[in-house]
Amino acid sequence: MTPCRDISRLIEIMAALRTPVTGCPWDLVQNFETIVPYTIEEAYEVADAITRGDLDDLREELGDLLLQVVYHARMAEEQNAFAFGDVVEAITRKMIRRHPHVFADKDGNIQPAGVKSAWERIKAEEKAERAARRPPEETAHKSLLSSVKAGLPALTRAMELQRKASTVGFDWNDPRAVLAKIREEADEIEAALDRNDKAEIAEETGDLMFALVNLARHVDADPETALRATNAKFERRFAYIEKALAAKGRSLDGASLEEMDALWNEAKSANTAVVPAKAGTHTA
Repeated sequence: MTPCRDISRLIEIMAALRTPVTGCPWDLVQNFETIVPYTIEEAYEVADAITRGDLDDLREELGDLLLQVVYHARMAEEQNAFAFGDVVEAITRKMIRRHPHVFADKDGNIQPAGVKSAWERIKAEEKAERAARRPPEETAHKSLLSSVKAGLPALTRAMELQRKASTVGFDWNDPRAVLAKIREEADEIEAALDRNDKAEIAEETGDLMFALVNLARHVDADPETALRATNAKFERRFAYIEKALAAKGRSLDGASLEEMDALWNEAKSANTAVVPAKAGTHTA
């Protein structure tokens, strides 16, 4: 099978990978749930390529993301639910419907100021239509938080859940109160560590992360952006450790934790732009 610019070739490749006996053993055992982490990862890698302004890399990452769409569509087709063509038809129908000012047969022009209101109205209509198609038990209870999409990254979804709850006054009034909650959650993790209860430790860690997102929201800091910045800082400082050791003809494997800690603190105090932040017990 040779490469091709036609989407049909990619669909054929995925079908071959998922064909029992002759297909790829790894691909054959995957399902929607196991593929989701890869789908999210590819979306982030697209965003990263854009952030870096690397269009060659963007081309590759968009291909990887497209593969995820083809993958999910193939699994759905195997269950006789829908195929890739149905995905394309659904999105083209939606785009045409949401842009009557562009695709109207005649006299469909809308002034720029009216485009957003028309978009929101049409989206609301589509949402109502989807709700009408769901089984009654799925629409019996309409929570205030129902509009927060389940597929959002965890940090983003935590932020949106908190924002939505805050609209009815369910919120902290002071960032310092959130800070007290963070200390409380840290104490609960310590108690869970003393009990060596892994399930409880994981749960309490999630509570601490949720509280940290709450603090970020109260100080107008986007948690995803803040964590990305810290990741970059960590990379810079760790690179400082690597370079400092290399200058002495040494490697990470031969260095003690105490040596690496000392170099870390050097990088931190120098505020170098060549090394990252926060690692384990280290502070930014």
